[in-house]
Amino acid sequence: MRLTRHRRWMAPVVAAAAVGLALTACTGDVAEQDAADVDCSDYETYGTFDGAEVTAAGTILDLEADRLNESWADFETCTGISVEYQGSSEFEAQIAVLAEGGNAPDVGFVPQPGLMARLAAGGWLIPGSEGVEANVDEFWSEDWKQYGTYEDTFYGAPLMASIKGYVWYSPTEFEEKGYAIPQTIDELMQLSADIAAEGDHKPWCVGLESGEATGWPGTDWVEDYVLRQAGPEVYDQWVTHEIPFNDPQIAEAFDGVGEVLKSDEMVNGGIGDVSTQITQSFQEAGLPILDGECSLHHQASFYETFWNPEGGDAVSVASDGDVFGFLLPPVNAGDPLSVTGGGEIVVAFREADEVEAFRTFLSSDTWANNRVSLGGVISANKGVDPENASSELLVQSIEILQDPETTFRFDGSDLMPGAVGADSFWKGIVAWVGGESTAQVLDTIESTWPSS
Repeated sequence: MRLTRHRRWMAPVVAAAAVGLALTACTGDVAEQDAADVDCSDYETYGTFDGAEVTAAGTILDLEADRLNESWADFETCTGISVEYQGSSEFEAQIAVLAEGGNAPDVGFVPQPGLMARLAAGGWLIPGSEGVEANVDEFWSEDWKQYGTYEDTFYGAPLMASIKGYVWYSPTEFEEKGYAIPQTIDELMQLSADIAAEGDHKPWCVGLESGEATGWPGTDWVEDYVLRQAGPEVYDQWVTHEIPFNDPQIAEAFDGVGEVLKSDEMVNGGIGDVSTQITQSFQEAGLPILDGECSLHHQASFYETFWNPEGGDAVSVASDGDVFGFLLPPVNAGDPLSVTGGGEIVVAFREADEVEAFRTFLSSDTWANNRVSLGGVISANKGVDPENASSELLVQSIEILQDPETTFRFDGSDLMPGAVGADSFWKGIVAWVGGESTAQVLDTIESTWPSS
């Protein structure tokens, strides 16, 4: 799963729209002035609309929601389309119910291809327009387009992206202690054992707590190991249930991850014993690195945002800074680069010109560069200039996604049916860290896979 950064979506979009109309009545002169200050040449292709409004919802909130709104502000000014966005901690759980009741937003930022498929199967989604599909064909790989496709119908373009499997560390500690960046998983485990043997702190800090989604950071570990140990073909067979969840190759990945997550010698630096992984929030779990209480933390590229919590001291993310990250290494040095990641698919629940204008803009290289330039995120859009990213690590992440030699696979739990990927897999991780055996957990998860 990807980061859950939420605020509640509720039907009060109508109320918000009413407030927006009231504000418009008071600020028309300001809007006209703003339009005069904006170069609208990049937005002429989307047309102009008189007082049109598009409602949007997703899992993005707080600072990232603010940046999202900023990323389309010029589009609003130049087209006359007002976009009302709300995020939700319950978006994934409620969107199908809202769609069935006719209360869905015009546009949804769906973070799980499996959920998008469910919405498409329910008949609630509007296929992507020619403009959206043309942008996807130009700016994304066929794999990314497929994540927005259901039963040969294209429904939506990707939005942002993340790379899973970074191992965050302190460059200063590595330099002072002579640690080398591991080139294989075995070297990573040897480094972990060496740190543990020093005896002054645990090598890893881990947080699996994420409200109703508790356990998802552990699924990211497993997915990274499956892709590296068993390869992309087995990974694809696993997420589509061509092989069972309790296949020996999946058990091998769990056991490999268990050398860290189930080991008292390896975790939980600066936090407590193994059991504290379940109660430690994923947002704060890596922070003990800054105090020298652990050395390593496995989390995605989006974790950069959490190194600088509100009110905290400034933390530099750079290869010579306070923290940086290297990708979880392959089994063998020199193996082709394989990464897991996530993102959102932009779907529509209402058929309207203004909705498709907005979706076409979001699928463009113009929007992707706008948003990446605002900081904290990356995109798999091939039209993005990596140098627009806000840090050395994010520049590197975009280059990885744009490299045709990279093997990329979407987050496995997000591809699986919701009963597994957003339920029994998460819960299985919690039970497994809590003491259940690999075989017991895998058999339980396998039993929950829908029969049709």
